[in-house]
Amino acid sequence: MNIASFDVDAQNGFTANAPDELPVPGGHQIAPALNAMARRASLRLGSKDAHPANAAWVVAEASEMLQPLSLANADLTWVRHCVPGTPGFELLAGLPAPIDYAYFVWKGVEPDLHPYGACYHDLAERRSTGVIEYLTVRQVDAVIVGGLALDYCVLTTARQLHQAGFTVLLYLPACRALTAAGADAACAELASAGVILCADEAALDQQIAQLKEQRP
Repeated sequence: MNIASFDVDAQNGFTANAPDELPVPGGHQIAPALNAMARRASLRLGSKDAHPANAAWVVAEASEMLQPLSLANADLTWVRHCVPGTPGFELLAGLPAPIDYAYFVWKGVEPDLHPYGACYHDLAERRSTGVIEYLTVRQVDAVIVGGLALDYCVLTTARQLHQAGFTVLLYLPACRALTAAGADAACAELASAGVILCADEAALDQQIAQLKEQRP
């Protein structure tokens, strides 16, 4: 059985390391848990938001966020975050450099694009980033997912991978959400869809062992 791990948007821009961007409570703490995921996988994948400074969805204040937009591929307003060349764009300390991952995705690079999932560049999910194809060619059966933020990009990436036919294990110690309510809703949605939620390393190992028994 082939297992991959996926570090979704584990960037300073979603932590207290960049307080003027989108700090997710506890987001700076997840690198060790992401590394624990990777130790259980033969392939490590990752993604970053890579947003231009002139993005069409940018607003000046956090109070102006989450307002609907009429753009085809950016549905809500957000404050500026994860701009290449800034500290917020960088991965968390303790993670590999992007070039050292088996496969890496940069997303949201055009001013009018703000996808959440790492598997597609557009909200309609028609323009692949190549993740699904890469995993298929490498004959991956299961993907362990963690990252930031659980209630947006992690939720969407896990759903996309599950819909593509992979067994998805959501490793909760490697996830943080913008809000507690968002975390609860994301977990409920993913569990209902068939994603396996793993609360700790013991649960993750148990699920992997069961999968290996079913599909050696």
